Amino acid sequence: MKISVLTICPELFQSFLAAHVVQRALSRGLAELEIVDIRSYAGGSFRHIDDSPYGGGRGLVLRCKPVLDALAAVCGDRRERCLVTALTPAGGVYSQKTARRYAVEEHLVLICGHYEGMDERILSRVDETVSVGDYVLTGGELPAMVVMDSVLRLLKGNLKEGSAEEESFENGLLEYPQYTQPSDFQGDRVPAVLLSGHHENIQRWRKKESLRITLERRPDLLRARELSEEEQALLGELRRERERR
Repeated sequence: MKISVLTICPELFQSFLAAHVVQRALSRGLAELEIVDIRSYAGGSFRHIDDSPYGGGRGLVLRCKPVLDALAAVCGDRRERCLVTALTPAGGVYSQKTARRYAVEEHLVLICGHYEGMDERILSRVDETVSVGDYVLTGGELPAMVVMDSVLRLLKGNLKEGSAEEESFENGLLEYPQYTQPSDFQGDRVPAVLLSGHHENIQRWRKKESLRITLERRPDLLRARELSEEEQALLGELRRERERR
C-alpha cells in the first residue's frame, strides 16, 4: 500500500520514518510512504498557506487551494483509488477497526489540520474525517503518525505471524496481563498458572483476565461485543468474585 501525508510540518516525521516498524515495512516492500509539504503548493514568495477566517475570529485557517492542489498532485488521475482522510478534532474517533480497514487500502492519504482548523472546502472533498481522541493538539501530524503506525503493523509480513492477534481491541477486549523474568520480584510473583506449562489452563486464565480488565476499565466494549458461551461463563465468575469482596 501507499500512504501519503499532506502537512505543513514535514520535519516532524523524520524520527518517525526511522522507527523500526516503519523501516521494516519499507525494506520488505510492504508499504510506500510519502510526506508532502503543503507549502510547496502555495503561490508567492511567502508560500502563504493560512489566513484569517471570514466572519472574524481568532487564529488562522488553513487555506483550501494549497491543500487541494497538493491532494490533486498526490492522487493524480487515480482519485477514485485514494482514500482521503482529514485529521481533525471534529472527526469520528479512530479505532482498531478503522486501522484494519485502512490497512487494505491501495492508497491512503492523510491531511494534517493545523491552526484553528482548515477551510471547510477541504473537508467537503475528503472521504472521511478522523480524530484520535477528545482533546486538541497543535496539528494533525501526531495523529497522522498514530494512524500510520497502527496501519503499518497490520500489514501482512511486517510483524511476526500472529503477534498482533491477541492485542487490546483486536478481539473487542483489552489485553490480558503479561509477565517475564524474574518469576519473583521482591515477593511479587508471576501467577502460578503461567509457569505450569498447561496450555489450556493458561489460555483460560488469559481470557478471564482479559474479560476482568475490560469489565473494570472499558465495560462499554463488553456491551458492544457478542460473547461466546465460555466468555459468558467466565464473566459470571468474575461478577460473583466481585460480589464476594
